[in-house]
Amino acid sequence: MPRRARVLAAVAAATFTGLFFGWPVATILARGLEAGALRRALTNPGIRSVAWFTLWQAVASTALTLLVGLVPAYVLARFRFRGRRLLLAFVTVPFVLPTVVVGAAFLALLPQRWHQTVGAILAAHVFFNLAVVVRTVGGLWGQLDRGVEDAARTLGASPWRVARYVTFPLLRPAMIAASSIVFLFTFTSYGVITVLGGPRHPTIEVELYRRAVLLGDLPVASALALLQLIAVSALLLWWSRAQARGSRALALRPAAHRAPVGRERVLVVGTALALVLGLGAPIARLVVRSVQGRHGLGLAGWRAIGADGWAALATSARLAMIAAAIAVTIGGAAAFAIAGGGRLGRVLDSGLMLPLGTSAVTLGFGLLITFDEAPLDLRGSAVLIPIAHALVGIPFVVRTVLPSLRAIDPKLREAAATLGAGPWRAFTAIDLRLAARPLLAGAGFAVAVSLGEFGATSFLTRRGNTTLPIEIAKALGRPGEVSVSRGAALATVLLLATAAIVFLVDRLRPEASTW
Repeated sequence: MPRRARVLAAVAAATFTGLFFGWPVATILARGLEAGALRRALTNPGIRSVAWFTLWQAVASTALTLLVGLVPAYVLARFRFRGRRLLLAFVTVPFVLPTVVVGAAFLALLPQRWHQTVGAILAAHVFFNLAVVVRTVGGLWGQLDRGVEDAARTLGASPWRVARYVTFPLLRPAMIAASSIVFLFTFTSYGVITVLGGPRHPTIEVELYRRAVLLGDLPVASALALLQLIAVSALLLWWSRAQARGSRALALRPAAHRAPVGRERVLVVGTALALVLGLGAPIARLVVRSVQGRHGLGLAGWRAIGADGWAALATSARLAMIAAAIAVTIGGAAAFAIAGGGRLGRVLDSGLMLPLGTSAVTLGFGLLITFDEAPLDLRGSAVLIPIAHALVGIPFVVRTVLPSLRAIDPKLREAAATLGAGPWRAFTAIDLRLAARPLLAGAGFAVAVSLGEFGATSFLTRRGNTTLPIEIAKALGRPGEVSVSRGAALATVLLLATAAIVFLVDRLRPEASTW
């Protein structure tokens, strides 16, 4: 891409992000620091209780996810067996599911006495985030030099001492990274908490929504959003410093999987069965619950979807297409600008990742209170929903397209110039052509993100533009067998749509790219 075009693309991406992310965050900061708002939030016993629950459930969820994920991470990283790649893909499926679908799946799986309990929340968080540990820790585990571990065993160290003093210290950076990501997702969890926690176990996200929408207490809601932003920023700062302190030069090798022998076969088979049963049970139970009624199996839940349910699906699809178009346009342009290198590219790359570190509820709330007056009064418009979805989708587009652009051999452009092609001709014939499939994959990611987004949409939805996740939450919140079956049927529709999109994205992504 010519230099002037790269600068224009960078300016366009920075302007979009600054207008619809930076400005709302600044508005939250201003409202949260209003006289008395922050003090009212900090001195309210109910809010302090909610904040404490938010913190400790996130810590517990992170610890459980790390504990449960280490064994499958080891098995999938070290051993070669039939169905390994399929099992690795199956482990990743829960992570791409909409959070409201995960909540609905566990609502269908767990007995009534588990509903609105901490145990249900922790189980759903482990289910949703297990792939983070398996992929992040397992990715490094498979590349470690096994000669160090073999040397420790030769010197008489027991398997536990090898793990404690050799393996785990080498895996520390990956474990910190995985723990930080899981903590971030569980600390800002909204969909799972709304469906499974109910009014008995609210988090800061749920309390923020209650204060802003149900009570109309915008100053305290802003203060809560500000406190959450501070907590998340502190986490990211700690993560960066811990990664720097824990990083060390490692002798990494290409992953080489070996066939299990002896007791290792029992470990592999047992782990595979546990993953299939543990991850497949909630999904299977959700599908069964959609055809289950008071008098046995039936289609009452599917028939009850009605015009409102299908209209919500159509609305979600329409908004997802708009969000994907915005994300591909802004994210694609940004990727080309970033691939050009230089300080401008690095700054832009970091800035576009910021929405991923901000909770969806905070993002939706910020958009709501920012664009509520002239000259940009967008409260009654549906345009804020795809904009919010696009802000989250843009980083996925950038991360999908950028590796392909950086892998282009500069000699191709030099050859094109030698043959008389101008900068734009070379750009369209080489860069744009090679980026076509990654751009389509990025669009698929953006569609999947938009279809399942629940937090920001809870603030921004209006009568006539209810999305499918909102309709699912409404159905599950109503009493009655038919209503619950209807919610499960709607969640199954969203599950199938998301799975189909992820499958297509996986076919479109370059073979060398990672998740």
